[in-house]
Amino acid sequence: MNEEFWNMLDDLVGQSEIVIDRPKGSAHPKFPHMIYQVDYGYLKHTTSMDGEGIDVWVGSAPEPQIDAIMCVVDARKKDSEIKILIGCTEQEKSKIYEFHNHSQYMKGILIRREV
Repeated sequence: MNEEFWNMLDDLVGQSEIVIDRPKGSAHPKFPHMIYQVDYGYLKHTTSMDGEGIDVWVGSAPEPQIDAIMCVVDARKKDSEIKILIGCTEQEKSKIYEFHNHSQYMKGILIRREV
């Protein structure tokens, strides 16, 4: 069953345009002290729980494979979402994990694809 989940994510990303609207080094629009350490964006023409596109982190690994997701709960917005990690190195995964866990209002878990 897990393999089918990951394969469906592969298909979804493969059929979607990735839009990077918050490049590495940019500040969060509402929280300027939060700096994106990895390119962040969304899949065009998709929908997530917040009504926007499905969020993606796009790293610098030579092979742009999907091998993890972040499941995030936000107490302020009272919602939850997944973030798809595409081509992220282990160091980038750590930075993404820290980004989603730095606040008392947001917590996330990193789920890795079993190889």
